[in-house]
Amino acid sequence: MTPADVTAPGPSSGPGFAPEELLAVTLARLILDPTARPARHIAVGAASPIPAAACWLVAKLGHPVRLSLLHKRSGNPFTEGTRELFDLTGQGRIDLFFLGGGQIDGQANLNLIGTGDWPGMGVRFPGSFGSAFMYPMAHRTILFREEHSPRVLVQRVAHVSAPGVSPPGVFRRGHAQALVTGKCVFAFDPVAARFTLASLHPGETVHSIRAATGFDFDAGAAPQTAPPGDAELALLRGPVCDEMAETYPEFCGRIWGRGQAA
Repeated sequence: MTPADVTAPGPSSGPGFAPEELLAVTLARLILDPTARPARHIAVGAASPIPAAACWLVAKLGHPVRLSLLHKRSGNPFTEGTRELFDLTGQGRIDLFFLGGGQIDGQANLNLIGTGDWPGMGVRFPGSFGSAFMYPMAHRTILFREEHSPRVLVQRVAHVSAPGVSPPGVFRRGHAQALVTGKCVFAFDPVAARFTLASLHPGETVHSIRAATGFDFDAGAAPQTAPPGDAELALLRGPVCDEMAETYPEFCGRIWGRGQAA
């Protein structure tokens, strides 16, 4: 089963939805992909409101999931924010992690350092943090980057902060499950080290995706990304927003018109 096959309640019959809501629902369906390892404990960065919305949506749909919001002590089931995150991951206790990159290439390598000569003095990115450890040690990773352009999705990253695949004999617990962007969903095959177009967001075509992507990928007959259902939208705009408002007030205010917890 491909990421595009992961479905939830039927399409919305009411008003439209924001692009961010489509992305959150798409990520939630990837989290719940029945062909993937169950995601019982998920870690999400403090600057990742859309992945956080997806995780809360999964929880509000009734699935048992533990969500760790990094850098927020009250949002963690362990102490001191990220202090124990690496221990938990090394022990195999983080099932799913979200990662992005200033650059992402066709082998799912990430660049969080920068471009230009080492150490990335052309354009500086925010830094690798623990990506080089978290990427191979989490059981699965969903790559997420809203911007879909040739400057982000490149043929080869300028510097490898975290490799998408590892050489034979190097222990690796997990790989990228998928890459979700503002234009489409790619599935990743770690054996072939290659992406396949899994679904197209509304208004996109295979041609438009190729024009906006710096790496080659397999296309096939990619369907349109399934829209949010009424139940999913109601949860996002109500209980999910309530959970997120304290940590992501700007996002909740911009998308749902609510900047603080109810």
